[in-house]
Amino acid sequence: MTPPLNGRARRSLPALAGVIALAVTGCARTSTGPAGTAAADTGKVTVACGATEEWCAAMAEGFATATGVKAEFVRLSSGEALTRIQAGRANAEFDVWHGGPADGYAAASDQGLLEDYVSPNAAAIPDRYKDRTGAWTGVYVGVLGFCNNTKVLGEKGVTAPGSWQGLLNPALKQNVGIAHPSTSGTAYTALWTQVLLNGGDKDGALAYMRKLHPNVLQYSKSGAAPAQQVARGEIGVGVVFSHDCVATREQGFTDLEVTFPAEGTGYEVGGVALVKGAHNPVSAKKYIDWALTAAAQEIGPSVKSYQAPTNPGAKKSDKTVDLTTLKLVEYDSVAAGAVKSVLTRRFDTEVAQAPKD
Repeated sequence: MTPPLNGRARRSLPALAGVIALAVTGCARTSTGPAGTAAADTGKVTVACGATEEWCAAMAEGFATATGVKAEFVRLSSGEALTRIQAGRANAEFDVWHGGPADGYAAASDQGLLEDYVSPNAAAIPDRYKDRTGAWTGVYVGVLGFCNNTKVLGEKGVTAPGSWQGLLNPALKQNVGIAHPSTSGTAYTALWTQVLLNGGDKDGALAYMRKLHPNVLQYSKSGAAPAQQVARGEIGVGVVFSHDCVATREQGFTDLEVTFPAEGTGYEVGGVALVKGAHNPVSAKKYIDWALTAAAQEIGPSVKSYQAPTNPGAKKSDKTVDLTTLKLVEYDSVAAGAVKSVLTRRFDTEVAQAPKD
């Protein structure tokens, strides 16, 4: 996947067209009225998209085809999306934020960056997958797992880890991949999972991450990047959402195997939300309404995105993990989002910058 040039290249999908065209973009758009008043909805929607490039494109195209409303997107990691939305507080760059763990949305809501919107289609979404005030609504669920290269591990005489403690095996020194939680929602989910597994003790969670630190080759920006590192044989194990490993395996990397930690694992609820001050609020609400439908949530598997849908009426791929077979932690996106900035700063200073030895 080729990332957007300087994070700013915007993809545009004309209505009723199956062709993805690159649209010129610059700094934040000029409002036709005071920030937040949306003097005129231009009949398009601009999305900060937190899933894979292919999924973002398919969703934008599907929306345009279903509604006749033009869709543009910028693919951003969770941390990047939050930063860009913060930067556009006075003149919103995006209308909708779609994809990426809901704890980022909770943090954005606390900062007054999102507009509450309870879509009529949100009634179909289980309560545990949505904010009660409408700050965000869940569109998919992804579960943390370990993406293992069995060939690399076999050469080291190491079995694929089936626990968080197994990741601390000294034989895995500089052979584990994980992103940085300040830029990656995946990595923050992993960090908050450690908080929960330590009974809410943040110091205990950071202590675990310090123990893991010597085994980490590098902290990537994107949460999906470790799956690619594992596939290329650069490392033996990646901490990723399991659907990213499955999608990578489907690219022909047959040595990949997914395992899940026995102690319990965290999960993301991928959200969709209305950005406060959106220049196109009418089109944005149409997008949110559509994203919550079963038809929209069935698009993912067509582009190898195998997250579990939140709409009970959506058909699941046979490659989507059965959540009922896993031991999941009680993940509270609101609680995780409330301390995200503090906890990620502590991770950076106490873990990421620590010596490897």
